[in-house]
Amino acid sequence: MSMFCFQCQETAKGTGCTVQGVCGKKEDTAGLQDLLVYILKGLAVVSEEAKARGIKTESNGLFVCQALFATITNANFDNDRIIELIGDAMARRDALKAELSIAGGIDCVTWKGSVADYPAKAASVGVLSQANEDVRSLRELLIYGLKGMAAYTEHAAMLGFQKQEIYDFMSAALASTTKDLSVDEMVGMVMKCGEVAVTAMALLDEANTSTYGNPEITQVNIGVRQNPGILISGHDLKDMEELLKQTEGTGVDVYTHSEMLPANYYPAFKKYKHFVGNYGNAWWEQAKEFESFNGAILMTTNCITPVKDSYKDRFFTTGMAGWPGCTHIGDRPEGGAKDFSAVIVKAKTCKPPVEIETGSIVGGFAHAQVMALADKVVDAVKSGAVKRFVVMAGCDGRHKTREYFSQVAEALPKDMIILTAGCAKYRYNKLPLGDIGGIPRVLDAGQCNDSYSLAFIALKLKEVFGLKDINELPISYDIAWYEQKAVVVLLALLFLGVKGIRLGPTLPGFLSPNVAKVLVENFNIRPIGSVADDVAAITAGR
Repeated sequence: MSMFCFQCQETAKGTGCTVQGVCGKKEDTAGLQDLLVYILKGLAVVSEEAKARGIKTESNGLFVCQALFATITNANFDNDRIIELIGDAMARRDALKAELSIAGGIDCVTWKGSVADYPAKAASVGVLSQANEDVRSLRELLIYGLKGMAAYTEHAAMLGFQKQEIYDFMSAALASTTKDLSVDEMVGMVMKCGEVAVTAMALLDEANTSTYGNPEITQVNIGVRQNPGILISGHDLKDMEELLKQTEGTGVDVYTHSEMLPANYYPAFKKYKHFVGNYGNAWWEQAKEFESFNGAILMTTNCITPVKDSYKDRFFTTGMAGWPGCTHIGDRPEGGAKDFSAVIVKAKTCKPPVEIETGSIVGGFAHAQVMALADKVVDAVKSGAVKRFVVMAGCDGRHKTREYFSQVAEALPKDMIILTAGCAKYRYNKLPLGDIGGIPRVLDAGQCNDSYSLAFIALKLKEVFGLKDINELPISYDIAWYEQKAVVVLLALLFLGVKGIRLGPTLPGFLSPNVAKVLVENFNIRPIGSVADDVAAITAGR
């Protein structure tokens, strides 16, 4: 086969993309990403040796995060930039080797091919190079967890928040995938990934809230105005801040798209009069929505679908995102800001957005806001007005099977509240689901990384109700997943002891039958079923 990739939920036939990624990733790009991960493993092996000898490796921590981030689903399709990352990773590895006077070692430590050698080498180091299905499954589960963690850690770093313990774990975990560990040791490393994921998401929460304030209940406009606009998508709030500052007074409006919607909830951004609201829906609908938007589009992170020629000239990437042939906005200089002038110039030449809907949607129910309403929530539970909370967080996707989540939201009894975060919300956040005594029946905590807020809320409710086990709460978990950030959120929930999670639309293709069995037996993870059966089970507390 020309390639093999099964890291996302939409992988072909639920087993693996072997010709071209469903995401649009070509064979050569897939190979380069495999090779980058392979070289990062070599850098990790050398880093672990350096740390054992007391040599500092801190300067490589953020680089490893960013390089892993570039391999996440729908993030970077630009071969030239991936090649640069491979070269940088080898240079960092070899500099450490020279300092340590290491000459030999395993292949990912010693390989020094030129760019012309990359395709052949990539073909030999991909996922299927590990023949043992269960070892492959556990290693890939760990690597995908690390990719998700890398994204969240990188966002925090952009706001000046870093923790060396996260970088240290990522290095140790990558190095562990080159070793012949026992099954128990590999499972232990996967669970450790969940533990460190909680630390990473808490760090990003601290970074976002200390910089921009705690999200607050907000009615977000989903209509348009008659000025030219910029549509910003992805997850990076630092990019959001700098874009708003640079567009102020230019006559150009700014709209959020998909996972950037929660930027509307932060107090720091509300002062900008040209910040209009949200345009469109989840990432997978971007092709038609980018067409109708008419203006410039800025992708700050992953969630890129194949870019159409009709809007390619007004499509810009930044950070670890990339699409070949599109203008990339470079990194900010030390102590400075990114230069979004090219985006603004393009926007001024464009027509105003075509209105695709009107009205507003409500969000901003992160942990600080929900805790401010804790008395009201607790009283509603104690009085029986609220019988149950259903966590329906995670990712959206294009498969028709995801209509399940809309149907569940509509079928849930009216005395249940949905807790959500991530783009999964677009399956039901515009449905007329009403409220319970003034509490909306859909409480949106924010981006996928704000799943931390949902865990925080659950832990606080456990304290309030005096329970010993988080699973004693009247909370059910019906989670939608798509890519690697959802994987690390899942591992975080497992570390926190959450059991009985329904996961869909399908279980991950990278879980071997034996590894899936371990998760089922230890955590009661199960695939989603029919809407009727699952709603009945949720209602019964199962």
